Order: sequence, then C-alpha cells, then structure tokens
Amino acid sequence: MRAVIIGAGIAGIAAAIRLRCLGLEVEVFEANAHPGGKLAEITINGYRFDAGPSLFTLPEQVEELFQLAGKKTVDHFTYQQLATITHYFYPDGTRLTAHADLDRYVQEIEDKLGVSGQNVRDFLADSRRKYELTAKVFLQNSLHKVRTYFTKETARAVLHIGQLDLFSTMNAVNERRLQHPKLVQLFNRYATYNGSDPYQTPATLNIIPHLEHGIGAFFPTKGMYSITQSLFELAQDLGAKFHFNSPVERILVEERGQNRATGVQVAGQHVGAEVVVCNMDVVNAYRKLMPQVRQPQKILNQPKSSSALIFYWGIARQFPELDLHNIFFSANYRDEFQHIFTARDIGPDPTVYVNITSKYKPDDAPPGGENWFVMINVPNNSGQDWEVLISRARAHILAKLGRMLGTDLAPLIVAEGILDPRSIEAKTSSSQGALYGNSSNNRYAAFLRHANFSTQIKGLYFCGGSVHPGGGIPLSLLSARIVGGLVADDLSK
Repeated sequence: MRAVIIGAGIAGIAAAIRLRCLGLEVEVFEANAHPGGKLAEITINGYRFDAGPSLFTLPEQVEELFQLAGKKTVDHFTYQQLATITHYFYPDGTRLTAHADLDRYVQEIEDKLGVSGQNVRDFLADSRRKYELTAKVFLQNSLHKVRTYFTKETARAVLHIGQLDLFSTMNAVNERRLQHPKLVQLFNRYATYNGSDPYQTPATLNIIPHLEHGIGAFFPTKGMYSITQSLFELAQDLGAKFHFNSPVERILVEERGQNRATGVQVAGQHVGAEVVVCNMDVVNAYRKLMPQVRQPQKILNQPKSSSALIFYWGIARQFPELDLHNIFFSANYRDEFQHIFTARDIGPDPTVYVNITSKYKPDDAPPGGENWFVMINVPNNSGQDWEVLISRARAHILAKLGRMLGTDLAPLIVAEGILDPRSIEAKTSSSQGALYGNSSNNRYAAFLRHANFSTQIKGLYFCGGSVHPGGGIPLSLLSARIVGGLVADDLSK
C-alpha cells in the first residue's frame, strides 16, 4: 500500500517515518529544494542561522520517532538542557534571568523586583496542573473522534474544568495571580508562542510556561536545523522517498459513492496512493489543491495568527551579557498587540527577541562574532506596505537595542538577511504568512482547527501547524503522531 505526503515540513517528515513503520510505501513531494519547511537554515557571509523556530521543548517527541524505528536517538541526534532559559530586559533598565532552577529563578525575581517569589511558584504549579489536565485530551488525540471524549483523561479534565480558566483571558488571570506588572508582561508573552494576543486568548494557554520551566528548554547540539536533518535521514533510512522541487498541483479524489483520495497530481502526472497526507497549510490545500470539493469555510475563514519579521544579522562583536534567548520588552505591551491585531501594523516600540545560537554552537559565527536572529511579532500579510513597515521597524529595533545595550549596533552588522510575512507565505505556502495557522484569540479556538483527517474524503489526512493540535515543533510532531494512529486504525478495519 502506498502513501503520498504533500510537503516535507517537520510534520510531513515525521508522518513519513510513522507510515513507513506501519509498512506503507511512502513518497514525499516538496515544492522547495530542501526539507524542513519553516525549520530551515541559511548561511550569510560565514554566519549560520536557524531560519525559523528557535525554541526546543518536549524533545521526547523527536526521541519517540527514533525509538519507533528501533534506533538509538543519541546515535543520530543530541541535545542539552538549558540552565539559563531566557534573559529579560525591561525599558527601565531592569534585567531578569529566567534560570531553569526554580529556586534560583524565584530568588532572582525577589532580588530584582522586590516581591515574593511565591506567586511565581504557585503560578507554575498551576501551569503544570493545566498541562496535566489537558495534554492527553487536547494535544495527543484527535478532538474530532467521539472516542476521545470517553476516556478517563477527558472525564478528569471535565471534572476540573473550572481550573482551566477557559472563560478568562490570559492577561486577566496573570494580573490577578502575579500582580507585579513586569511579571504579568513576562508571562503574557507566552501567548506569542502560538501567535495570539494575551489580552484576548483564553488563560488555558498558561499551560505553555510549564513546557519551559516544568519540563525544560533545550538546545540541539548541532542547531535547530539538525532536528530536520536527523529526522529526514531517518525517514530515508527507513525507505521513504523524497522528491524536491516537486510541488503538488492537485489532490485527486474519486467521486463514486463515498469520496476517496486516489493520489496527487505532480507535473501533470498522476501519482496513485491509497493514503494521502497533507502537510501543506490547510487553507491553501483546499483552495489550491482541492477547489472542486466542498470547502470548510468556517474553519478556513478563521482569523489567522500573527506573523514575524526577522532580521538575520551577522554581528562583528560578542556580547557577554546575552545568552541563547533574549527578550527586550516594550514599554506598553497592550498597545503593541493592538497594533498587531487591530491596526494590523507595527508599533514604534515592539518587543524584540534576539536568539544567538553561537553562544552554544560557536562555529555558527566567525571568531569574535555572533549570529543574531532578531525577531518581532507582526500582523499577518493582508496587503500592508511591507517595505515601509520593514524600514521603520529596522530603525526602531536598532534604536531600542542600542539604547538598552548601550552600544551602536548598526556599524557592527556585517551580514544581513530578512524574512517577512510575504516571504514566509511564498516559501512555506502559509496562508497570509501566519506562523501558526488560525489564531487562538477565542476560547473555542482548539475546536476551530481543522481535524487531522477529512470528514468528506476517505484516505485523506492532515498534519502540520495549521491543523490540530497547533503550530510549533512539538505540536506539529504530535499532529503526525495523531495521523499515524488514525491511519493505523483505518488500515485495521
């Protein structure tokens, strides 16, 4: 039996591994010349950059794929846990270090902010409870199968639904529990992990801090792109065949009785398959690859997540006060998100994230230099004048970082690349250049993502960040896990 996978993003590669382990022949068709989708890499004048995702959590999702294939992870992929998770910089000069060691982190908060760290201990304990109540129900299973709702885990989540804060916003709960405005801003930023607004998104998303502080933040020894490389090599070792520069033109559907996927069209040719897995953004999959079928408009028309503007800067100097992950906060967080989600532009004082992998992988930059991945959250692409917005944002970022670090950065930039919502959309087929598919700015967002299977076309499945359970590396890998389980169940019938 043959399976065809559309897209060699991280979820598509993981799906290829899982389907090969089920015994299916697997062919993967990718429009780009390389695997990984958003999880790619670029090199500019001797500086190497992980082009997309920069935070690694839940490494067991990668390890599970090697174990499934009977391989030892350590022989193919290695990583380390971070002792320092993030350095935080505030406009008034306050600096906080988020240590992985909770006692050190709490002491840092007490010393720098003059408040009791018990609020943070309680907050992270609550984050853990939320995660334990929801992970197996909402992240590891299909929400679109009746059997999901008849499990002990679901019953437990329902019994404790009041603890999930479904009907409060993240900001409202954080203000009530954390009280100090700097702590509120720090924990509000976790909404950006799935492209949402902390002033709108439900406080259930306060499960996210547990991923970093309860389970841990990590760094792959060879950089984030080694996640793509190692899984791509594993899929090939298992016999999956990859075709690059090969965009799929159509998902082929037989319309006799119950609709059934029969394969894909590539370069005008029919590639037959009994199983079709789509790792392409679900909006473009329907509108470009299946225009002839009934469109799930309610899902496809949901508001999209935010996007990103990224500058890849080769810096001809080293900054010992910086680490792998660094956040430079804005003075008015609410105003920043109003610019993104209401005005759909970029405010004059964006929060700036600086990721520097050369801190842990020195060969990512020439001696004496650092590779700065500089990112701000921006609206998705809806026809803005991006050239004007990018020029203004670059000036604002340089001024902000220069002021907060006490250094004129412009003369230090010896290499530069840019990724904006337009290029994200073009390179990854992401609808409107949104990083995470639909936004999570309402309490029903989890149920308004597309299922991991088609309800109208038998043999068609979906994985990746635009479908359930969501965007980011761990959730994309979980989407492939869910697809693997669905295919296995369907094959056993």
